[in-house]
Amino acid sequence: MQRFYFDHNATTPVSGPVLETVASCLGQVYGNASSIHHFGQAAKQRLEHARRQVAGLVRCAPQEIVFTSGGTEADNLAVLGAVRHSHRTSRHVITTAIEHPAVLGACAQLEREGVMVTYLAVGSDGVVDPDEVRRALRPDTVLISVMHANNESGTIQPVAEIASIAREAGILMHADGVQALGKIPVNVAALGVDLYSMSGHKIYAPKGIGALYVRKGMRISPIVFGGHHERDRRAGTENVPGAAAFGCAAEIAAADLPEESARLAALRDRLESGILGRIPETGVNGSPSARVPNTLNVYFDNLEGEALVIALDLRGFAVSSGSACSSGAVEPSHVLTAMGLSPERARASIRFSLGRSNDEAQVDALIQALDASVAHLRKLSPAVRTHA
Repeated sequence: MQRFYFDHNATTPVSGPVLETVASCLGQVYGNASSIHHFGQAAKQRLEHARRQVAGLVRCAPQEIVFTSGGTEADNLAVLGAVRHSHRTSRHVITTAIEHPAVLGACAQLEREGVMVTYLAVGSDGVVDPDEVRRALRPDTVLISVMHANNESGTIQPVAEIASIAREAGILMHADGVQALGKIPVNVAALGVDLYSMSGHKIYAPKGIGALYVRKGMRISPIVFGGHHERDRRAGTENVPGAAAFGCAAEIAAADLPEESARLAALRDRLESGILGRIPETGVNGSPSARVPNTLNVYFDNLEGEALVIALDLRGFAVSSGSACSSGAVEPSHVLTAMGLSPERARASIRFSLGRSNDEAQVDALIQALDASVAHLRKLSPAVRTHA
């Protein structure tokens, strides 16, 4: 059976050039980047080259890139590090109800430490209103954290507008950019953010490597303690092969970003029109316009999303019923329910996320498989009704 992958928001396959980069580092650059001898300096050179490559993708100075173990650590370092560094006796954070668990979990930890957190609602399109951010400001607000693109709906948030509000109030701004990186142009200076989280395995690098942009001049408290690595911002011997892989992937992403984004958007639109045109009782979750080019989230009323995921897998198609970090969860997606979907409709929703390996033939085959699978599942459970 042929198998086709439509779950690139969960993770991406490691690309050929990236794999070669990892292999060369593992086999040839085995020194510790902190060592001053030849082998250590060879590792240091590869590390700093990777830092320049990642910085190039988000248009910042290499010194503003801190390598981490992934997007979750980058989010935690940004949120916990920024707030804990504040010396105010009373501290307040603003975020949204649809953030990734890496941000929500960090905010929950801050609440246990006595920090007040405001979780802003979003509209039915999944977009937060900047005016709501402005209204939530308090004299003790120290950080605003709003994701750039949502991992489930693909919705893009007005980060630049929110960052402008933060800057006027003298408040730090963090954006979780894990699902935006490599899909849409990212210029951290133009966005006006102070902190920006990234992950390698979302752009065809291996798992276990990420980065945090930290604007020059700002300080954060470390959350990992040890040596003086990463300019005292993240202790631990650097993952040179991982960083080199991330750098290679970033350079590839930057090279053909406009063309690949346009290609993926066309495939996504083909998939969307095919589903809505052939399968009744379906609809798109999220903004029809403010979204990354590769992501489509669709509800299929009167069935269970998990059952559809399994049915499609049996036919050779990998899709998702929500965030990979919450797969297997009994509760419906917190993102979709925050957008106003009923628990039943949220559970009946599927995320399709396209990538470099997908083409028109695969999309058309997926539409056919969806049509057959949905009809079969609805026939098995005709009494199940979904309420919007």
